[in-house]
Amino acid sequence: MKLKNILNTKGHNPSFGLRELLGYIGPGLLVTVGFIDPGNWASNIAAGSEYGYKLLWMVTLSTIMLILLQHNVAHLGIVTGDCLSEAANKHLKPWLSKTVLSTALLAAVSTAMAEILGGAIALNLLFKVPIKVGSVIILVVIILLLFTNTYKKLEKVIMGFVSIIGISFLYELSVVHISWPEAVRGWTTIQFPAGSLPIIMSVLGAVVMPHNLFLHSEVIQSRQWNLEEESVIKKQLKYEFLDTLFSMIIGWAINSAMIILAATTFFSQHIKVSELGQAQQMLVPLVGGLAAIIFGVALLFAGISSTMTAGMAAGTIFAGMFGEPYDIRDRHTKIGVVGILTIATLIIFFIHNPFQGLVYSQMLLSIQLPITVFLQIYLTSSKKVMGKYKNSLFSNIVLWSIAIILTVLNLMLFASYLG
Repeated sequence: MKLKNILNTKGHNPSFGLRELLGYIGPGLLVTVGFIDPGNWASNIAAGSEYGYKLLWMVTLSTIMLILLQHNVAHLGIVTGDCLSEAANKHLKPWLSKTVLSTALLAAVSTAMAEILGGAIALNLLFKVPIKVGSVIILVVIILLLFTNTYKKLEKVIMGFVSIIGISFLYELSVVHISWPEAVRGWTTIQFPAGSLPIIMSVLGAVVMPHNLFLHSEVIQSRQWNLEEESVIKKQLKYEFLDTLFSMIIGWAINSAMIILAATTFFSQHIKVSELGQAQQMLVPLVGGLAAIIFGVALLFAGISSTMTAGMAAGTIFAGMFGEPYDIRDRHTKIGVVGILTIATLIIFFIHNPFQGLVYSQMLLSIQLPITVFLQIYLTSSKKVMGKYKNSLFSNIVLWSIAIILTVLNLMLFASYLG
């Protein structure tokens, strides 16, 4: 069933209170899953084990950027009824839209690869399943979940997974000694330790992810009501922002917890972690065997849930290239979902260092990200696309500032490699 047609919007004028607000929680959490995926685990553990608390500021900055970008792209979905991919297909020249959306599909492949690989690593840690076999198992499980469940059911499953991941990290943090003054300083002080730029970029790419911008603009339409009335649109935009803000704060907390855990257990012991399996094994003597098991279980749930959202995003992007919404029964959506997830799984068979594969996949996302952000700003700034709901001057200044920061960071990354 098409996400935008799940609810009958005709004649529905809801009241908005606490109950309605709670009913709105969901689309933002699907985005949150995308930035607590295994790629984030690799980036955050690398950041914490190598630089302690010093790179926490990047999680804060990335999350602020994410809140603004996700709200803006959800705004596009609510006002136009089109996801970002559909809007690009409709309002850009065909050659340009196909080019831009093709780069987004490459980013989706990178995302899915990291997430399937993370799930496979978790299966290996918990049950000694070989990585390649585990990757195929994760692929099959995800395709079955996406093809046999409605969006609403998937949303509930993913919300449950996010809860389990959050509780797991609360337990992990409860058994280590945290220097909160250092953590606060890390969150609020911008620092670039020597050699840290690739890790900083991977953290950025792991939090602000291109496929999530496409996905959010699609799934937000599952909450559409009577959009013929301006008052309903305004209320929907307000409650969407609260959902986005609440969900992104949860993601910020979990990402921060990863870095803090790595800083307190590995950096303090001068241990450099080069793979997720090593991280789990090293937790045993440092904080006990139960923590290592919980680490593996949380990683498995993160891999499964984030791969589901990656598959949905791939279907959204590919279907949008043909001017269609996400619909798992539709041929283009099926090709996008199955094609991207299968390609991502095949790539894993040629990766020699899984941990580095995860980190560099996040760097690839951060390189593509400015393209998606520029596309988003162009569309949401257009009166032709958005009508009277186009971006204000202030919103454009903020969004363009974010786009410029992302571009500059990418140029700095390239310069560091050339040097």
